[in-house]
Amino acid sequence: MKTVLVSAVALIDPDDRVLLAQRPEGKSMAGLWEFPGGKVELGETPEEALIRELQEELGINTWESCLAPFTFASHRYDDFHLLMPLYICRKWDGIVTALEGQNLRWVRPEALRDYPMPPADIPLVAFLRDFL
Repeated sequence: MKTVLVSAVALIDPDDRVLLAQRPEGKSMAGLWEFPGGKVELGETPEEALIRELQEELGINTWESCLAPFTFASHRYDDFHLLMPLYICRKWDGIVTALEGQNLRWVRPEALRDYPMPPADIPLVAFLRDFL
């Protein structure tokens, strides 16, 4: 079974809210809410992939020094196994903007479980809620 490495981030604003992005129509698991991020391309580190994805998807810039490793998800889907490190980031430049047509929400930690998420993301919610 193929292993897919995806890097994700919990962007946390000054009010301790976490950014969620809704997967747009046409993508697998459309309509579900997730932490921003994306696939790690060949030759990239997870941090480099995350910095690239944040620029492409949200129009913000951050730095490797601002990405704190937090936890990870390891989940078997039907046709691949997902390994997803989750970072925490509280510092970035720019205004978070949905550049790929996705819906965005700033969510309080205790409300994260109210948003339907892909199976790999669900276990991460309790870690974040307890941390924040």
